[in-house]
Amino acid sequence: MNLFNAMQISASGLQAQRLVINVIATNLANAQTTETGDGGPYRRKEVVLSPVLPDHHFADLLLNKFKAIGHLERTHPGHFSRVDILPGGIDQKQGGVKAEMIIDASDFKMVFDPSHPHADASGYIFLPNINIVEEMVSLMGAVRSYEANVTAFNAAKQMALKALEISAR
Repeated sequence: MNLFNAMQISASGLQAQRLVINVIATNLANAQTTETGDGGPYRRKEVVLSPVLPDHHFADLLLNKFKAIGHLERTHPGHFSRVDILPGGIDQKQGGVKAEMIIDASDFKMVFDPSHPHADASGYIFLPNINIVEEMVSLMGAVRSYEANVTAFNAAKQMALKALEISAR
Protein backbone atom coordinates (compact mmCIF):
# COMPACT_ATOMS: atom_id res chain seq x y z
CA MET A 1 0.00 0.00 0.00
CA ASN A 2 1.47 3.36 -0.90
CA LEU A 3 1.38 6.30 1.47
CA PHE A 4 -1.21 8.18 -0.55
CA ASN A 5 -3.64 5.27 -0.19
CA ALA A 6 -3.04 5.36 3.57
CA MET A 7 -3.79 9.10 3.58
CA GLN A 8 -6.97 8.54 1.56
CA ILE A 9 -8.15 5.88 3.99
CA SER A 10 -7.46 8.19 6.95
CA ALA A 11 -9.26 11.02 5.14
CA SER A 12 -12.34 8.83 4.62
CA GLY A 13 -12.24 7.99 8.34
CA LEU A 14 -12.04 11.69 9.17
CA GLN A 15 -15.06 12.44 6.98
CA ALA A 16 -17.04 9.57 8.52
CA GLN A 17 -16.26 10.62 12.09
CA ARG A 18 -17.08 14.25 11.27
CA LEU A 19 -20.52 13.09 10.12
CA VAL A 20 -20.93 11.06 13.33
CA ILE A 21 -20.01 14.09 15.45
CA ASN A 22 -22.42 16.34 13.50
CA VAL A 23 -25.29 13.86 13.87
CA ILE A 24 -24.66 13.47 17.61
CA ALA A 25 -24.57 17.26 18.00
CA THR A 26 -27.90 17.51 16.16
CA ASN A 27 -29.38 14.82 18.41
CA LEU A 28 -28.20 16.62 21.55
CA ALA A 29 -29.54 19.95 20.30
CA ASN A 30 -32.96 18.39 19.68
CA ALA A 31 -33.19 16.27 22.84
CA GLN A 32 -36.21 18.27 24.04
CA THR A 33 -37.85 19.01 20.67
CA THR A 34 -41.45 17.85 20.93
CA GLU A 35 -42.73 19.21 17.62
CA THR A 36 -41.00 19.20 14.23
CA GLY A 37 -42.09 20.27 10.78
CA ASP A 38 -43.05 16.66 10.04
CA GLY A 39 -45.29 16.58 13.10
CA GLY A 40 -44.38 14.78 16.27
CA PRO A 41 -41.13 14.82 18.21
CA TYR A 42 -37.66 14.80 16.74
CA ARG A 43 -36.43 11.33 15.79
CA ARG A 44 -32.91 10.38 16.76
CA LYS A 45 -30.47 9.88 13.91
CA GLU A 46 -27.60 7.41 13.83
CA VAL A 47 -24.60 6.89 11.61
CA VAL A 48 -23.70 3.38 10.50
CA LEU A 49 -20.06 2.93 9.55
CA SER A 50 -18.99 0.17 7.22
CA PRO A 51 -15.66 -0.65 5.61
CA VAL A 52 -14.89 0.04 2.00
CA LEU A 53 -12.45 -2.76 1.37
CA PRO A 54 -9.73 -2.64 -1.25
CA ASP A 55 -10.28 -4.68 -4.39
CA HIS A 56 -7.25 -6.83 -3.65
CA HIS A 57 -7.12 -10.32 -2.28
CA PHE A 58 -4.47 -11.18 0.27
CA ALA A 59 -3.24 -14.18 -1.73
CA ASP A 60 -2.74 -11.98 -4.83
CA LEU A 61 -0.79 -9.41 -2.81
CA LEU A 62 1.36 -12.15 -1.30
CA LEU A 63 2.08 -13.72 -4.69
CA ASN A 64 3.03 -10.33 -6.16
CA LYS A 65 5.51 -9.83 -3.32
CA PHE A 66 6.94 -13.31 -3.89
CA LYS A 67 7.30 -12.63 -7.61
CA ALA A 68 9.07 -9.36 -6.86
CA ILE A 69 11.56 -11.21 -4.67
CA GLY A 70 12.02 -13.84 -7.39
CA HIS A 71 13.08 -17.03 -5.68
CA LEU A 72 9.91 -17.56 -3.61
CA GLU A 73 7.42 -18.28 -6.37
CA ARG A 74 4.96 -21.02 -5.62
CA THR A 75 6.18 -24.53 -6.19
CA HIS A 76 2.82 -26.25 -6.11
CA PRO A 77 -0.46 -25.09 -7.71
CA GLY A 78 -2.25 -25.51 -4.36
CA HIS A 79 0.07 -23.18 -2.51
CA PHE A 80 -1.32 -19.69 -2.03
CA SER A 81 -4.44 -20.38 -4.03
CA ARG A 82 -6.77 -17.46 -4.44
CA VAL A 83 -8.78 -17.35 -1.24
CA ASP A 84 -11.51 -14.78 -0.88
CA ILE A 85 -10.88 -13.55 2.62
CA LEU A 86 -12.64 -10.26 1.92
CA PRO A 87 -16.32 -9.94 1.03
CA GLY A 88 -16.78 -9.10 -2.62
CA GLY A 89 -19.01 -6.66 -4.42
CA ILE A 90 -17.20 -3.41 -3.62
CA ASP A 91 -15.87 -1.67 -6.72
CA GLN A 92 -13.26 0.57 -5.15
CA LYS A 93 -9.51 0.32 -5.45
CA GLN A 94 -8.90 2.10 -2.15
CA GLY A 95 -10.00 1.05 1.29
CA GLY A 96 -11.71 3.33 3.72
CA VAL A 97 -14.88 3.96 5.65
CA LYS A 98 -18.39 4.55 4.37
CA ALA A 99 -20.81 6.45 6.61
CA GLU A 100 -24.57 6.20 6.21
CA MET A 101 -27.07 8.16 8.29
CA ILE A 102 -30.25 6.36 9.35
CA ILE A 103 -33.27 7.30 11.47
CA ASP A 104 -33.73 5.45 14.76
CA ALA A 105 -37.23 3.95 14.76
CA SER A 106 -37.38 3.23 18.49
CA ASP A 107 -40.33 4.48 20.53
CA PHE A 108 -40.56 7.99 21.91
CA LYS A 109 -40.45 8.67 25.65
CA MET A 110 -43.80 9.47 27.24
CA VAL A 111 -43.65 12.02 30.07
CA PHE A 112 -46.53 13.32 32.15
CA ASP A 113 -46.50 17.13 31.91
CA PRO A 114 -50.03 18.58 31.61
CA SER A 115 -48.66 22.15 31.57
CA HIS A 116 -46.65 21.57 28.38
CA PRO A 117 -48.23 23.17 25.26
CA HIS A 118 -47.87 19.91 23.28
CA ALA A 119 -49.44 17.68 25.94
CA ASP A 120 -52.30 15.44 24.82
CA ALA A 121 -55.71 15.21 26.54
CA SER A 122 -54.23 12.88 29.20
CA GLY A 123 -51.42 15.33 30.00
CA TYR A 124 -48.63 13.29 28.38
CA ILE A 125 -46.05 14.60 25.96
CA PHE A 126 -43.84 12.58 23.66
CA LEU A 127 -40.13 13.39 23.88
CA PRO A 128 -37.46 12.34 21.37
CA ASN A 129 -35.93 8.88 21.66
CA ILE A 130 -32.57 10.36 22.75
CA ASN A 131 -30.56 9.27 25.77
CA ILE A 132 -28.15 12.12 26.58
CA VAL A 133 -25.65 9.84 28.37
CA GLU A 134 -25.45 7.42 25.41
CA GLU A 135 -25.03 10.33 23.02
CA MET A 136 -22.19 11.79 25.09
CA VAL A 137 -20.41 8.42 25.25
CA SER A 138 -20.81 8.04 21.47
CA LEU A 139 -19.48 11.57 21.03
CA MET A 140 -16.39 10.78 23.09
CA GLY A 141 -15.76 7.66 21.00
CA ALA A 142 -16.19 9.59 17.75
CA VAL A 143 -13.78 12.29 18.91
CA ARG A 144 -11.19 9.65 19.83
CA SER A 145 -11.62 7.96 16.44
CA TYR A 146 -11.24 11.32 14.72
CA GLU A 147 -8.02 11.95 16.67
CA ALA A 148 -6.72 8.48 15.74
CA ASN A 149 -7.37 9.19 12.05
CA VAL A 150 -5.56 12.53 12.33
CA THR A 151 -2.60 10.74 13.92
CA ALA A 152 -2.54 8.08 11.18
CA PHE A 153 -2.78 10.74 8.47
CA ASN A 154 0.06 12.74 10.02
CA ALA A 155 2.21 9.62 10.33
CA ALA A 156 1.72 8.84 6.63
CA LYS A 157 2.48 12.45 5.78
CA GLN A 158 5.68 12.36 7.83
CA MET A 159 6.74 9.11 6.11
CA ALA A 160 6.16 10.69 2.70
CA LEU A 161 8.20 13.75 3.69
CA LYS A 162 11.02 11.54 4.99
CA ALA A 163 10.97 9.55 1.75
CA LEU A 164 11.31 12.80 -0.21
CA GLU A 165 14.10 13.92 2.07
CA ILE A 166 15.96 10.62 1.61
CA SER A 167 15.52 10.67 -2.18
CA ALA A 168 16.86 14.26 -2.36
CA ARG A 169 20.20 13.20 -0.88
